[in-house]
Amino acid sequence: MLKMKHTLHRRLVCLLTIACGLTTALFSVGRSACAADKPNVIIFLADDAGWGDYGHSGNTQVRTPNIDSLAEQGVSLDNFYVCPVCAPTRAEFLTGRYHPRGGVRGVSTGQERLDLGERTVADAFKAAGYVTGAFGKWHNGSQWPYHPQARGFDEYFGHTSGHWGEYFDAPLEENGRMVRTKGYIVDVCTDRALAFIERSKDKPFFCYVPFTTPHSPWAVPEDYWKRYKDLEITLRATQPAQEEFQHTRCALAMLENQDWNVGRVLAKLREHKLEHNTIVLYFSDNGPNSWRWNGGMKGRKGSTDEGGVRSVCFIRWPAKLPANQAVPQITAAIDLLPTLTALAGIPFVGGKPLDGRDLTPLLIHQASPWPERMIFTTWGRNLSVRTQTHRLDSAGRLYDMTADPAQTMPVNNKAPALATELAAAAKAWREELLDSPESQAVNNGTRKKQDGGNAVDPRPIPVGYREFPITMLPARDGEPRGSIRRSGAAPNCSYFINWTSTKDSMVWLLEVATAGRYEVTIDYTCPEKDAGSKVELSFEGARLTGEVVPGWNPPVYTNQDTLPRPAGESQMKEFRTLKLGVITLPKVQGSLILRAISIPGSQVMDLRRLTLTLLP
Repeated sequence: MLKMKHTLHRRLVCLLTIACGLTTALFSVGRSACAADKPNVIIFLADDAGWGDYGHSGNTQVRTPNIDSLAEQGVSLDNFYVCPVCAPTRAEFLTGRYHPRGGVRGVSTGQERLDLGERTVADAFKAAGYVTGAFGKWHNGSQWPYHPQARGFDEYFGHTSGHWGEYFDAPLEENGRMVRTKGYIVDVCTDRALAFIERSKDKPFFCYVPFTTPHSPWAVPEDYWKRYKDLEITLRATQPAQEEFQHTRCALAMLENQDWNVGRVLAKLREHKLEHNTIVLYFSDNGPNSWRWNGGMKGRKGSTDEGGVRSVCFIRWPAKLPANQAVPQITAAIDLLPTLTALAGIPFVGGKPLDGRDLTPLLIHQASPWPERMIFTTWGRNLSVRTQTHRLDSAGRLYDMTADPAQTMPVNNKAPALATELAAAAKAWREELLDSPESQAVNNGTRKKQDGGNAVDPRPIPVGYREFPITMLPARDGEPRGSIRRSGAAPNCSYFINWTSTKDSMVWLLEVATAGRYEVTIDYTCPEKDAGSKVELSFEGARLTGEVVPGWNPPVYTNQDTLPRPAGESQMKEFRTLKLGVITLPKVQGSLILRAISIPGSQVMDLRRLTLTLLP
């Protein structure tokens, strides 16, 4: 019926145009008016870009005209706050709730997973009849039903982990299956978003494009790097002695590439005359990932100070929102779900109370009073509170952010009553969200692994859903035992190495949803001289054995990085898939254990992931 109404409307507009000699602009306005009840929505989320990485913020050394245009043609939230790191911000955007409420307490080893009881902004738009898609970095759970396609998205393409070690010709996930891509990762994911818009242009759509840049590794296409590699850095970091100029140059080059991709999406909207009735939102997930210019603010990624949590946020919707409007009130990622659903005129789903506010009155410059508020930021045990005028930092120091935006001089003695009030509010927030019995149960249940203290989340990994039969178990989510360790200190994009003993093993805690037969594959490398180890996979009495053949020993990539990879990040290589066989798993919670029975050479293999596929 809706499609028929659109068709009739287009025909009517066409007849009017011919009869009256109107320009094609009338068609654009007419189509937008017809779709006014359901605006399209596009969300761009940068990864590790700081507030100061944009021309609109005053950075004269970077070119971001397409991103800046969203502020010029729409509304800029000038005091917008996110979390110090990636996964928590994404959870707060998705749910409109502070991330500890949804179980997100880390960025890897399962701690990044959003509780299954939470409902997302994509759930709301899908329930309202939108077609939904996500293209890029997810970072809130990998296995179904933590997977984005179980959280409101009809389709997904990208990587679900927080960090990806291959930015060129990367292996990425397409609706549950790994595929090898060609090109730069940001360009490739944007290509998929463009194809989604093309397919969905006659329907209301919700398109989420979480970019992977400028998160490390420091890798950018050569054409962009050429424009920045010799740039004289004249805008300096708040702590200039800690700035590494090459990192700054590469981050800015990555932002220019990202801006080009934003421009491609905006051009697609213009091509199909969709821009008038499409809400376009752009923001970043935390402060800058290196010391670089950030408007003089204190802190960077990982910090709960202003520089670690302040982000740009631009919202453009020509049909409803004014152009070149600035909102000075403090706002946050938790506000985006209630704001987007209100703008689209749809209800949010799930019923849990939101922490965020509907910002519509601020966006349309409504004259009604805006109540004072506090915005809380936490990472680890650090907790900071922001009001419109002040910030209480994690050490209890109070700063006047109007007079002293760089946080150089505490004013506790000048405003003792306010310092006491904010300290009490922080204490109450901590007790409710971080120190509640439920939170303590999670923290106490976290097991420490042997690879440097990375904590494995105690929640088991779900396996065996008919609607999503493939379950990938990356090294990131497993626990190495014995001499086995990770290829790098950063677990997200790593693989298990140093498997040299029959006493070694790797373990994944599973919750099998469906008893049945599962095909088992392993993505591995192994020097030819060490091929032939016998391995055993076991789970609650079920066993499967196999042989690691043939040998497969490709070198690590040397063509991926523009700059040397940061310490702790794994150098990646091409892994081969080995079909180990079929195992019958009972419907129970237990430990999936992979160990070696015999080792004819000096090692068993390096392992990137183990995959279980529920058979019909």
